[in-house]
Amino acid sequence: MKYYVVADVHGFYDQMVKALTEKGYFDDKSPHKLIICGDLFDRGSQSKEMQQFVMELLKKDEVILIKGNHEDLMVDLVEKLPEYTESNLNYTHHYSNGTVQTVCDLTGCTITKMITCPDQVAMRMRNTDFYKRILPAMRNYYETEHYVFVHGWIPSIASGYGGKVDYFKYMQDWRNADNAGWYFSRWYNGMLAAHQGVIEPGKTIVCGHWHTSFGHSQYEGKGEEFGKGEDFSPYYADGIIAIDGCTAYSRLVNCIVIEDEELK
Repeated sequence: MKYYVVADVHGFYDQMVKALTEKGYFDDKSPHKLIICGDLFDRGSQSKEMQQFVMELLKKDEVILIKGNHEDLMVDLVEKLPEYTESNLNYTHHYSNGTVQTVCDLTGCTITKMITCPDQVAMRMRNTDFYKRILPAMRNYYETEHYVFVHGWIPSIASGYGGKVDYFKYMQDWRNADNAGWYFSRWYNGMLAAHQGVIEPGKTIVCGHWHTSFGHSQYEGKGEEFGKGEDFSPYYADGIIAIDGCTAYSRLVNCIVIEDEELK
């Protein structure tokens, strides 16, 4: 099977289509699927276009969806929406990360309505194709004969949280991690984990979530993470391919093409 793989497209539909077009995705007549390694929305302005595109692929069974941390953020916002007031919603990570705007884009509601009629807005969000069909189709990981596809990284023994994790240790039974284990793994810096030895024997892990300029700068000495010589192309190292191009900043979506056997 041929797989076209992207990650962290964040509502930048045009940029994703451009990357797929350059790789020949739309002209490919052979059996193939698109893998999206999490974070479909937030930050970009084309949530409706992204939702429609993914829905069309779901109906044809031509897409594999991996859950990202921004999908977790959306569920958290919808569930807790009645708790927010106008003054504190604008200072939450939901606002700064674009989750609030995605709700507005997909429901047609305003931020004011989110505050004054939170239950109504939450219900409208739950009735979107994203919430009813796309979210339930998402999985923690997808595995082929030689690859594992995740958002941040595989569940690990780690110290710290989010971007502050500084210690990783391989967890043998990561495939059977509980919901909390997978939740935390979606925030991991896969490049840092891989360089601490957390890789899957005999496999290459393809991940998103963390900007690839980190790996190029930190481990290859190629420019700065953000600034002079920055490099947001896919990062390759032992056991890892990282593909988050930090689209909101770079306006770049990375797409890689992988051919591998499906697991029986």
